[in-house]
Amino acid sequence: MVKSEEGTKLLHLIKPAINIIPEIENPVGVISFETKQIWTGIVVLVYLLCCQIPLYGIIKSEESDPFYWMRAILASNRGTLMELGISPIVTASMIMQLLTGAKLIKVDQNNKEEKELYEGAQKLAGIVIAFGQAFAYTWSGMYGDISDVGAGNAILIVIQLTLASLITILLDDMLGKGYGIGSSATSIFIAINMAETIIWNCLSPLSFKNKTGESDVEQYEGAFVELFYGIFFRDNKLGSINDALFRDNLPNLSNVFGTVFVFLIVIYFQGFKVTLKLANNKATSDASYPIRLFYTSNMPIILMSALVSNVYFFSQMLYRNFKGSFITSIFGKWQEAGYQGQIVPVGGLIYYITAPKTFLDALTDPIHTLLYILFVVGSKNCVI
Repeated sequence: MVKSEEGTKLLHLIKPAINIIPEIENPVGVISFETKQIWTGIVVLVYLLCCQIPLYGIIKSEESDPFYWMRAILASNRGTLMELGISPIVTASMIMQLLTGAKLIKVDQNNKEEKELYEGAQKLAGIVIAFGQAFAYTWSGMYGDISDVGAGNAILIVIQLTLASLITILLDDMLGKGYGIGSSATSIFIAINMAETIIWNCLSPLSFKNKTGESDVEQYEGAFVELFYGIFFRDNKLGSINDALFRDNLPNLSNVFGTVFVFLIVIYFQGFKVTLKLANNKATSDASYPIRLFYTSNMPIILMSALVSNVYFFSQMLYRNFKGSFITSIFGKWQEAGYQGQIVPVGGLIYYITAPKTFLDALTDPIHTLLYILFVVGSKNCVI
């Protein structure tokens, strides 16, 4: 009881700060489907604009991207206003859930005032996390050395990222309150980002040098572009088809087919339901309640990805500044790989919480595969 009162008091203590945060008003009356489509389109348009507007004041963003493997699930775009993506939102949600689960914060969801305080506290936490992440990114040299960027530009970068995250939070709040299609903007942002990534990896006209055998060959980034170019213009037709299907350092057709296969499997299982019988002593007949197999949706995956992305960044920052130390080696060892100079984990904690790159890697390193599966299942159970 004491903990409950203290948890409520904590929310009231930060109420003055919560009141400063802009808020989306609840809709008055029922919103038509056509109006929801318009608002959803506006939300998507704002998100896409933020993904294309570059950050002012950055000097370079050509170095290895610490979140290259996580950007699709975090709906982020490097070097733009959407650098942080939905990471502050889901990290704040995870923290608030942990505090609620530990009974440090007690909220009566039937009490309108307490519910609004909780939602406001989550927004405040998201803004604070966004500011912290923006500061850490800038201080770590992700946008250039601080001495080269300058104090003024560094402050501007932090402000830009924080305000962009505030806009993302408000967009999510808008859909959450029923103005658009769906209950959350995060899933829409992820879907858009994923669709953009798939289309680009299939049809990208950019070319990169890729090692084939003992020589470096200029190949197109788009898997289908490389396939058709190899069939019609390269001398070694079979070798070109094999490269388009299985090449390691560029998008390949097996990745595309694997994505389509997973997509179809998810759609198939999405229709599965488990019917629970509800017993009532006062009722003459038993009622039933159907629960979808995927009733948790993709939220556990998003929360886990946000956690892993923060660990990724911390590990790479340690590796960049304190390479060779014992603590750094425990967190993770990295090496450059890929056609865009990305670095990938090859040892330490980070390596074992990162998915095997290919099916062959999963078979040749069963310990890595087993530990990753245990981590994913365990973390999702904690979230659920």
